This record gives sequence, C-alpha cells and structure tokens, in this order.
Amino acid sequence: MLNQLIERYCQFINALIAFALAVMVVLVFGNVVMRYGFNSGIAVSEELSRWLFVWITFLGAVAAIKENAHLGSDMLVSRLPVLGKKICLVLGQLLMLYITWLFFDGSLQQAKINWDVEAPVSGLSVAIFYASGVVFSVCAGVLLLLQMLRALTGQLSDADLVMVKESEEQAELEALQAELARENAHSHSPLGDKPLPHAGK
Repeated sequence: MLNQLIERYCQFINALIAFALAVMVVLVFGNVVMRYGFNSGIAVSEELSRWLFVWITFLGAVAAIKENAHLGSDMLVSRLPVLGKKICLVLGQLLMLYITWLFFDGSLQQAKINWDVEAPVSGLSVAIFYASGVVFSVCAGVLLLLQMLRALTGQLSDADLVMVKESEEQAELEALQAELARENAHSHSPLGDKPLPHAGK
C-alpha cells in the first residue's frame, strides 16, 4: 500500500517536471525563432524560463529522494547489523525532516514578504519564485515520512536500509553487477559461441 502511494506520488511529481520542462523549451526555442526569424521576441520568456528552471530543480530533488539518488556516505552504515542500519536510517530521516522544516519556514517567510512584489517583466508575484521552496519542503517531508514509516513497519529489505551511496560511480557499478548477475542466471555462457572482437587480431 505504502509502496503504491509513494510510486503514484512520484509519478505526479515527474509529470509536473515534464510539463515545466516542456513549457520552458517552448518559451526558449520560441523566443529564439521569434528573435532571429521575425525580429521580435517573447518578453516573458527569460523570466519565466528562469523560474521554471528553479521549480524543476526543486521538484527533481524530491524525485531524487524517492530514487535514493542524493549522495551520501555509507562507509559506516553498510558495516552495521540490520538493527543499526534501521536506527541510522530513522535518525537520518528525522534530521532531514528537521532541515526540511527549516527550509519550509524560510521559504514561506520569503514568499510572504514578496507576495506584493511584482516581477519586472511578467508582473507576476515574486512569491511564486519562493513558493518552489515551500512545495519542495512539503513534498520532501511527506516522502521522508512515508519512507520512515516503511522502515519502522519492516517494509524495507536489508539492502534498502542503506539509502545512500558514496558516489554515483559506485551506484552505477552495483547496478551493472546486478544486471550481469541476472544475465548469467538466464544463460550459462554469456558470450555464447561468438568469438571475441580481438580474437583474430
């Protein structure tokens, strides 16, 4: 149940990212065409594109939480027993929730301060820009709570208890090793009877 809820939650966020990216591409590309082809332009293109880029960044950070794509250190946690991994996971989630709360509070205050401030080109409230931090904090907070609930209810495997990797290269290496292991399980001889590319050289 929780896994399905998290999956749908992140699918919605990914849909918002795709929509914002599509609008940003249309604005930037349309502005280039108008400028060089018709000696005109879309006045709000640069401003809205900048705002959309910020929104995409924050929403992408939420999606990265679900995929455990944020970098961290697993040097200690990976060597702990299952109980130690669970304790570290819950403590880490609590710390992230606290930081998320601080970020939410700061973003909300900035949004309130800039509520009546108009953007120079579009005339839209600058609070929309700072609202990206509010939305990020709410979405990330909900996701962190759901992940912590999964850990506390025993819905995470031992491997999932280590949610961060030392580097992207290490994560990619582990994914490649898992894929090779699956291929070897389906075939006794991965190379088959095909000669190696350098065999005849």
